[in-house]
Amino acid sequence: MLYFTRDTCNLMLAPARIAADAVKLACENPFNPFAAAPGSRMMAASCEIFERATRTYAKPIFDLGVPERVVWERPFCRVVAFGEIAPEARSTKPKLLLVAPMSGHYATLLRGTVEAFLETHQVFITDWLDAKEVPLSAGRFDLDDYVDYCIAMFSALGPDLNVAAVCQPSVPVLAAIARMEAEDHPRIPQTATLIGGPIDTRVSPTAVNRLASERGLPWFERHCIHTVPWGHAGQGRSVYPGFLQLTGFVSMNLDRHLSAHWDMFNHLVEGDGDSAAKHRSFYDEYLAVMDLTAEFYLQTIERVFITHDLPRGRMMHRGRPVDLAAIRRCAIMAVEGEKDDITGVGQTRAVLDLAGNLPEAKKAYHLQPGAGHYGIFNGSRFRAEIAPKLSAFMAAHARPIEQPRAARRPILVAATPRPAARPLPHAAPLLGPDRAGRAEIEAEPRRQRVRVIAQA
Repeated sequence: MLYFTRDTCNLMLAPARIAADAVKLACENPFNPFAAAPGSRMMAASCEIFERATRTYAKPIFDLGVPERVVWERPFCRVVAFGEIAPEARSTKPKLLLVAPMSGHYATLLRGTVEAFLETHQVFITDWLDAKEVPLSAGRFDLDDYVDYCIAMFSALGPDLNVAAVCQPSVPVLAAIARMEAEDHPRIPQTATLIGGPIDTRVSPTAVNRLASERGLPWFERHCIHTVPWGHAGQGRSVYPGFLQLTGFVSMNLDRHLSAHWDMFNHLVEGDGDSAAKHRSFYDEYLAVMDLTAEFYLQTIERVFITHDLPRGRMMHRGRPVDLAAIRRCAIMAVEGEKDDITGVGQTRAVLDLAGNLPEAKKAYHLQPGAGHYGIFNGSRFRAEIAPKLSAFMAAHARPIEQPRAARRPILVAATPRPAARPLPHAAPLLGPDRAGRAEIEAEPRRQRVRVIAQA
């Protein structure tokens, strides 16, 4: 009912938004004699703030100036590759898969993360789809399915693959690697970098962690799960609506968001277009949200934030244990921010202790001073200080890729000259079924065999 009410209000406000847009355009039109009136800028600013505050934001685009193509796809996710990969570049640029958080925002939230690695890596990203746009016929999607998706993606892009999981996907990515290691999978990733991931939320619990443990799973089932109404492709699906997630994000720092919008109003009135453009760019991304399937959301709340299955060794995947002690080949790096208010310091670093059989030489840790949650995967501090460390870590643990057997070539050594063959009859084809041709070939003097001592 809440979802239906929200959609109804959105439709009812549509005429008011259209009117506000029209007034704004009129007030800013240089051919309008009233545009120079003292209150025109204030009127235009008020109309823009109203329209933006009541708008439903569409999925943003990456817009990085390079080609994008889908290289892997399933109903709830697709993998997008950036740039044209020339044949010669495939063997020189390392592969990097960025596993974007499936926590309400779109993968474009990692636009800056992608951009930081475009020059040095073949970059791929998981583009999770909005659950309300996935038909019921596509089936369900839960935490086990998430792990299955990760294993399938790693297999398709490997074996020379580096993985970086930002926040929420750290748990399913780590579970997928543990299962692949336990089964001795040939396409295990070379490295896995976990950035601000809730591996063990018992360590330095934040307000987000405490909310989950204090409320309990029944509270989330009653208050956070709603049914997609008519008008969407996924109508009838039970979801955790993106607008509820956004409400939670905004309420955590309400004063900051109100101040930001008041500042934008003043920038518009003063004619400070650059500052207003920065505000629009940030909130166009921040206010664009997607729905999550109910089963995935509830399982994540329960198993990650309430029962702590992974750090306690109780996590299961399709009836099989997820044992982090099985990780022996994939190097792991943990990245945390000193001022992270979403994932407390120590929650991600816990993976280095849990992966007890991974050699110490394959472990790395970085605590970024002064960085909050967003700053450890985006922004100037990430580009200048964190991204170079990630690149160095991936380069240090790159495994030599075995050349396919079909591509190997024999190296001929100590070959002796062979005698010239006698000319074949003109009418006898060399490879055809003609008997005269075969007889002539058989009559040719036997060539001395060449000793093969190695293969390329």
